[in-house]
Amino acid sequence: MGLGAAAAGDALRGAVWGSGVRVRFAPSPTGFLHLGGLRTALYNYIFAKKHQGSFILRLEDTDQSRVVPGAAEGIEDMLEWAGIPPEESPRRGGPAAPYQQSQRLNLYREAAELLLEKGAAYRCFCPPQRLELLKKEALRNRQTPRYDNRCRHLSPKQVAEKVSQGADSVMRFRLEENSEPFCDLIHGWSKHVVASVEGDPVILKSDGFPTYHLANVVDDHVMGISHVLRGAEWLISTSKHLLLYRAFGWDPPQFGHLPLLLNKDGSKLSKRQGDIFVEQLAQDGWLPEALLDIMTNCGSGFADNRMGRTLKELTEEFNVSRIERHSALLDLEKLSEFNRIHLTRRIEDDLQRQELVAEVQASVEETYGSQVVDREVLEKSYVEQVLLLRMGHISRLKDLVSPKYSFLWIRPSVPHEELQTISAEADKIGRLVLRLLEQPVAALTPEELGKDLRRLQEQISGTQYSGMMRLLRLALSGQKEGPSVAEMMVSLGRREASARIQRALCS
Repeated sequence: MGLGAAAAGDALRGAVWGSGVRVRFAPSPTGFLHLGGLRTALYNYIFAKKHQGSFILRLEDTDQSRVVPGAAEGIEDMLEWAGIPPEESPRRGGPAAPYQQSQRLNLYREAAELLLEKGAAYRCFCPPQRLELLKKEALRNRQTPRYDNRCRHLSPKQVAEKVSQGADSVMRFRLEENSEPFCDLIHGWSKHVVASVEGDPVILKSDGFPTYHLANVVDDHVMGISHVLRGAEWLISTSKHLLLYRAFGWDPPQFGHLPLLLNKDGSKLSKRQGDIFVEQLAQDGWLPEALLDIMTNCGSGFADNRMGRTLKELTEEFNVSRIERHSALLDLEKLSEFNRIHLTRRIEDDLQRQELVAEVQASVEETYGSQVVDREVLEKSYVEQVLLLRMGHISRLKDLVSPKYSFLWIRPSVPHEELQTISAEADKIGRLVLRLLEQPVAALTPEELGKDLRRLQEQISGTQYSGMMRLLRLALSGQKEGPSVAEMMVSLGRREASARIQRALCS
């Protein structure tokens, strides 16, 4: 439900928010949240937490033609998944609700009328055909298209006549020549005399929807936003926004324009790249903390760029004055390395490891289903042992259900003849290994078992150690490559490893 007229008037007069930090992430719900958007949200979040402030999600959906159903919910879902949920949002509500611009139309209409009364705005009746001709003429003369401010000079009588005739109109803001410089938190002092390069901008369209410039300024004021951290592409528009603040008689927030996030070759992140959407990255098994880590690692704002920072560490170490002006180059090929670090931390943590066990169990069921003959591989103790043994070796949890690790969950079927092509002493090797596994030891570890296997090979005159390992790996897993044979045996456990060797080598 949108703001009523009385509520809109009260809101424009300004709420008392105090002197605390309030920042916002204000995407358009036109599709999936991508990495560039997540990075902007993250910097706002850690800035707010650094200063004990509030992080707000506002959806700028005034261009209804571009709104994608479900995108608004998806954006908030991904912020929660990433561990940076807003305190105020369309879903959570809050003191400045509603947080969707399409539900605040009365507020923008009231604001536009206020500018009209002040003489800072005017009605424009130019039809789309005239505006298109102006554009074509400018392009023909190799000039930047701009509105010629024709309706700015209409008399009150002319305006009244057109209104009485029911002529369609938009509201335009009168740009002033005397733009003032402003100090950006990242780029320093900046100034753009917008009136010299563009015509008066539309602030309220004929359908009652505001343009970005009006809605953005009005909402930031009404919501008590103290600092605006947004993409560098909006730097050039800030002088225009400051003129709007001045026309309303409002104090503006402090601005900081974040450098662009680019591919490692300097090209723009494209929405046609499937790997830049956060939802897809989540489905592919990448951890949220790894994404936050890699984006801040390449994006400055910190004293150093070490890998493996947690969100708590990012918040503690962040300093907006350390953000550099040049674009941040994101190398997604390094994401595996970042993910391995954070996955290892999860496995090492007792509580988080239990959650991972449940995820692996579900993945094994989904991936292999009826192929899992021995249900003991789904027992908690077995899965936990697998996690601890492969810790540091895998980048994503889903790697454990890849073909490379299928031996952990399903028994291979390897012809005896194939094993004998590796070594004519296959059966002898099998008997020696079975005897080794039958020996009572305090604990079966990859290190000790590896030493035992080397000593055992000394009893095999016609087969080298590497050949023996190939043979045992094939018998245990049906694969020619993979973890060490000792790790395979420990992962499978004494009983299962013996059963597989018995079946393959001693039949």
